[in-house]
Amino acid sequence: MLETIERVLSQAVGFIWNWPVVMLCLGGGLYFTVRLGFIQFRGFPHALKVVAGRYDRAGEPGAISHYQALSAALSATVGLGNIAGVAIAVKMGGPGAVFWMWMIGLLGMATKFTECGLATHFRTTLPSGEVRGGPMYYIVRGLGARWRWLAILFSTFCVIASFGIGDMFQSNQTAQVLRDYFGVPVWVTGGVMAALVALVIIGGIRRIGQVAGYLVPFMCATYVIGAGIICLIHFGEWCAMLGVIVRDAFSLRPLVGGSLGAVIIIGVRRALFSSESGFGSAPIAHAAARSEVGMRQGFVALLEPFIDTIVVCSATASVILLSGTYLNSQADGVSLTVQAFDHFFPGFGSIFVSYAVTLFAFSTAISWSYYGEVSAHHLFGERAVAPYKWCFVLFFFIGAIWTLTPIMNFSDVANALMLIPNVLVLFALSNVAARLTGDYFAKLRRKEFTMDPVRRVKTG
Repeated sequence: MLETIERVLSQAVGFIWNWPVVMLCLGGGLYFTVRLGFIQFRGFPHALKVVAGRYDRAGEPGAISHYQALSAALSATVGLGNIAGVAIAVKMGGPGAVFWMWMIGLLGMATKFTECGLATHFRTTLPSGEVRGGPMYYIVRGLGARWRWLAILFSTFCVIASFGIGDMFQSNQTAQVLRDYFGVPVWVTGGVMAALVALVIIGGIRRIGQVAGYLVPFMCATYVIGAGIICLIHFGEWCAMLGVIVRDAFSLRPLVGGSLGAVIIIGVRRALFSSESGFGSAPIAHAAARSEVGMRQGFVALLEPFIDTIVVCSATASVILLSGTYLNSQADGVSLTVQAFDHFFPGFGSIFVSYAVTLFAFSTAISWSYYGEVSAHHLFGERAVAPYKWCFVLFFFIGAIWTLTPIMNFSDVANALMLIPNVLVLFALSNVAARLTGDYFAKLRRKEFTMDPVRRVKTG
């Protein structure tokens, strides 16, 4: 039975993740970049000011601050895709795959701006007073009630996807590294971490935002510093490596991974797995932010792919490529990353990467549980929330004791099912996004949005 499921998932990945989806992602990112006037570059300085709290105001609608919304969304995107996913991309596609990850990261900044800005603009307030938003809401409120079926379809796909990328994949890779290097049984890792995840997600988005607000900056900085030390020590080789990445990205005979087309597809797939640009998942977290102007949260969101893909993924890729372990190692996923760190500091990789994997997996799981929770609530109402959370915890345990390949294939299929309808809807609402963005910049020039360098709104 399991062999049949694994075979079907493998065939589904090959069918869905081919040039149509790749071109939809690349084309969508390029279209939003041009349509919004290269928003990822001209909006970057303003995004930093918003995250710093310069535009926060007391009494704004929402549950969490701009910074906490960014942290909650980053805790979902900065995860094992940055450690295991990058290793898989380099192993399968060679150095050139990293270049295409960068391209998706840069173009994805415009996509993320669009979807998160629209999610905050079209969000709604439930009778309980809780603010909710995401693709399921901007589909209905932006396109009209006749498209409600598409909102239901997206919510269904999101619930399914939450059990893959944000749940089973995270526990699987954590259990793998702790078993391989410390002898911890996979069922012990799955059970303990599932219990910790349950303790956090029962508290809802406020607790998730509070935990993520402390955890994400700490774990990102620690991991990037660790990789950065290796790059500085081998700075000359690192500069030469950048040239290899660019050359291999356009080479008709890549060092690893087969054809140029295969390299592009692998790079795009793994970059999207990491950054989640266009998935429609991050807008659910950003819609909960305290903001009086919807598109303002889009500026916060465009920082995500930059931090996730340009910074954190590059840190992993640099260590793996500098070590050369991807050329002759039989290891894959997180184990390859461990070997790469161990190449420079023997014995260090198993400790450092295991620590990073555990934190990244935990943070990703708690945020993805909220994405699935909002989707389940949209489908079935409040009565579905508690059962969904317990199912999420159960699947977290199952992921720890299952094998990697079917989990990866399940995640890739579920991700594509979310991405396709969401990006198509973003195309349909691009004129709305462009108008709202233009209005925002006009008000910014007229100084209608005033900064307060002293007063801060208490978060949490």
